[in-house]
Amino acid sequence: MLLPFRALPGLLAVLAIAAPASAQPYPDKPITLVVPFTAAGGTDLTARLFARALERQAGQPVTVINKPGAGGEIGMAQVARAAPDGYTLGIINTPNVLSIPIERRAQFGLDSFVLIANLVDDPATLSVHADQSIHTIADLVEAARRQPNGLTYGSAGIGSAGHLSMLMFEKAAGIKLQHIPYKGTADVRTALMGRQIDVATANLGEALAYAKGAPWRTLGVMSAARSRMAPALPTFGEAGYPLQSGSLRGIGAPAGMDAQRRGQVAALVARAAADPQFLDDARKAEQEIRVVSGDDYAKVLTDQLAQLQNLWQTSAWNR
Repeated sequence: MLLPFRALPGLLAVLAIAAPASAQPYPDKPITLVVPFTAAGGTDLTARLFARALERQAGQPVTVINKPGAGGEIGMAQVARAAPDGYTLGIINTPNVLSIPIERRAQFGLDSFVLIANLVDDPATLSVHADQSIHTIADLVEAARRQPNGLTYGSAGIGSAGHLSMLMFEKAAGIKLQHIPYKGTADVRTALMGRQIDVATANLGEALAYAKGAPWRTLGVMSAARSRMAPALPTFGEAGYPLQSGSLRGIGAPAGMDAQRRGQVAALVARAAADPQFLDDARKAEQEIRVVSGDDYAKVLTDQLAQLQNLWQTSAWNR
């Protein structure tokens, strides 16, 4: 269940009623927020905007620590191993939190975390150079069918959100493109602008930023409905491919947290997610807020896990 931010006041009221009167004060010391990727990326931006809101709501310092490596495994494993006391939280990203344990023996699984709430929904997009004759998703499908494995596309790496999103699209449309992996989406942008690739994969926030003042044409967005950030951009469903993919960015904590502390952490995260300054900062940064809490968040992730497990059976992405 996806909750727009206007639903948060009701959530806060429920959490306030549910909190036991005897609850120990929380937080009463600084909080660490672990980001499993490098600084200056979309996930890092989400974390730093949210950390400010956490500080305002908690009345305690919140330190953002970047722990990149192994596609996000190092940082997420650090969160999974931390004490379940509410003072170490982490950004939980899809597809990485789901795809890494599928493709290899990982240091964590989905059950390694208390899933507090999703914050940002950054759906996948496909884009081309604006000088291309490809203007729509249908144009891309037609071009790919004329040249099987002849068109190239760039992603932020094997197993990245863009890579998996394209695999889903190829399967749905019955087409095949040649994958060119890069170290990050900034490199993908450079390659598209230099005409080294035909198609770029990027999440919506990145695509909107890259299109500013550049010959960058985004064809569509892999979400259930058009985004408020780009209402003119059609969904893949409108072209006959009802795909939903991209990156959900939420807050997780180590498994094993007791019910009282879990309720306190959930209440704090909910207050921070409703923080007016956070909402305004996120809008300016072209990060679309989609709050999914508790059991609903867990269901969203388990549904996506099943989708990726099915994809692995036909299109193992790291082989």
